[in-house]
Amino acid sequence: MKLNRFTISAALVLVLSVSATAQSILPNFGGDRSGTSGFQFAKIIVDARSASMGSSNMADAFDASSLYWNPALASRMESSEFMAGHTVYFADINMEYLSYVQRKGKFAFGASVQYLNSGDIKETTEFQPFGTGRTFRTIHMNVGLTASHAITELFSYGITVRYLMERIEEVEIKTGAIDFGFFYTVGETGLRFAVGINNFGLDTSPSGTTIRETTQGNEEVSDFADVSLPTRFNIAAAYDAFENEQNKLVITGQITNPSDNSERVGLGVEYGFMKQFFLRSGYEFGREERIIPSFGAGIKVPFAGRSFSADYGYTQFDRLGTVHRVALRVAL
Repeated sequence: MKLNRFTISAALVLVLSVSATAQSILPNFGGDRSGTSGFQFAKIIVDARSASMGSSNMADAFDASSLYWNPALASRMESSEFMAGHTVYFADINMEYLSYVQRKGKFAFGASVQYLNSGDIKETTEFQPFGTGRTFRTIHMNVGLTASHAITELFSYGITVRYLMERIEEVEIKTGAIDFGFFYTVGETGLRFAVGINNFGLDTSPSGTTIRETTQGNEEVSDFADVSLPTRFNIAAAYDAFENEQNKLVITGQITNPSDNSERVGLGVEYGFMKQFFLRSGYEFGREERIIPSFGAGIKVPFAGRSFSADYGYTQFDRLGTVHRVALRVAL
C-alpha cells in the first residue's frame, strides 16, 4: 500500500511524541549519570541550523555540519563545502567551529575543528572566596578527520576519527575517539533515517600538576581520576512533509541517549521559500533548562558562481540565559 505524505508525517510526529511523553511518565534513572564524563564541550552544538531545530536533524544535515552530527551524510552533499560557525555561549564564553568537506564521486572526505576558550577566570578558593589575585583559563579542542561513502542512492555510511584535548591550568587531558554514522532514505517518499554513535572511546588519565591551598599550606596535586568520554547514541528521522516549486516543509526528530545524562527527544521543523529563505524552530524534551522552543532563520544566495549560506540560531535556557549561534557556509 502506498502511503501519502500526510500519513507519513502524522506517523513520524506520533512516534516521536509518544517517545517524549513516555520519557516524562516512565521512571528514568539517566540523570544519575550526570557529571560522570569529561570533555563536555564536545556536546555543545556547533551549527545554528541544528540548534534552532531542537538538536533534531542528524538525518537532515546535508552540509558541512554533518562532520559533527553524522559523517554518513557528508557523501550525500551536492558539492564540496566550507563552514565557519560561531557560538556565543554562557558567561561570555565563545566557541568556534570550522569544517571542510571535499566530494569525490560517491566518496567524501572532511576535516573539522571545534575550539573553545573560556577566557580569563578569576581564581577563588574556599579560603579566599573573593579571589586569590590570580587568573586561569581553560582551553578545549576537538579535531576530526572524516571519510564517507554512498554505497547506493539510498544508503551511506561514514566514520570520523577524533583527537580531543582539554587544558585547565597546568593539567592536560588528551584522548582519541571515533564517530560512526549510517543513513538510509526510503525511496522517493521523502522519509529518511539515521543512526550514529559519537565520541566513542576509552577512558583517559589527566597529566600535569596543580597547586591547591589546604589548611597545611599549598599542596601540589598530580594524581587525578580517569576521565571518560561523553559518548552518545542517536536515532533520527526526517521527512519532507510538503514541497512544490516555491515552498518546502521539513519535519525532523531525534532521540539521543548520552552516556552521562538522561535521554532526550528533539523535534524540529524548517520552512523554506524559493530554496533561499528559511525559518526554523524546535524543542528538546528532557532538558530541564528548556522553557521555550528554539528559533532560527537562514538565507542561501548565489555568490561569485558559488552558493553562499548564512544561518542564525537562538536558544533560551531558564537560569543560564541565551545562546546565540551564527554560521556561514560556502558551497565550492
